[in-house]
Amino acid sequence: MLLTILGELVVPGGKAVWTASLLYVLTGLGVSEQAARQAIARAADSGWIVGERFGREVSWSVTPTVTDLLDDITARVVSLYPAPERWDGNGIFLFVNVPQEKRAVRKRLYSALGWAGFGNPAPGLWTCPHVERLDEAKAVIEELGLRDSTITAVGRLADMGLTVPEIIARAWSLDDVAARYAKLLDTYEGLEPEAGDALLFSYLALVDEWRKFPAMDPQLPRDVLPDWIGRRAADTFVTLRAKWEPAMRERWAEIVRLTAPNRCTAPA
Repeated sequence: MLLTILGELVVPGGKAVWTASLLYVLTGLGVSEQAARQAIARAADSGWIVGERFGREVSWSVTPTVTDLLDDITARVVSLYPAPERWDGNGIFLFVNVPQEKRAVRKRLYSALGWAGFGNPAPGLWTCPHVERLDEAKAVIEELGLRDSTITAVGRLADMGLTVPEIIARAWSLDDVAARYAKLLDTYEGLEPEAGDALLFSYLALVDEWRKFPAMDPQLPRDVLPDWIGRRAADTFVTLRAKWEPAMRERWAEIVRLTAPNRCTAPA
């Protein structure tokens, strides 16, 4: 959630932000003040933000580390909307054997390949229909030191063994993803929050939820999944984000002004 706040509110403004401003938004989204302060401290320890102290107050600036991270997240999130119409049948196939001495990287491998759109239809086997992501997969394997235990191929399936629909069913939990999309639509489709905090928090909650989908949705082409609910959800997300963003930025500017240290009263 803090990463969403930094990406949606702090980075576009290009200015440092006070602790009080971040706390106002985090607590408004249901995070306890203690947990919010811990999140800010962890973000600083991770090199996402750097603070400058003015007396008892701290002003936080976003570092290039988190800017690069946010750029990667934005690129993948955007990839959810223009899913290709057709698929030429080619895909990436990775067979990765994680040695026992490197088992600590297993979780990072699963997370990174999942974010890149790979599914895991069988033990050790990962596949993705987006061949343009081969370089991204290569970077993951190299970074985790798994090159010597990885076999990679790009091409089509032979007419033997599991079919494409069967592999898709095993590689991705699409029913679960569809249920998440349905919940998002039930929550936000037709929602008209009042201007002010209600709209700001609805906007941030929507964006934060949407940013989780690239790790779940492989963005399969329309000819593979013709009635995929994710496309309707993407249309809803794009529409609501554009509709709510101007008023959201106005409210954020008010919060920044009203939570500055030289103010004694909190925003209403």
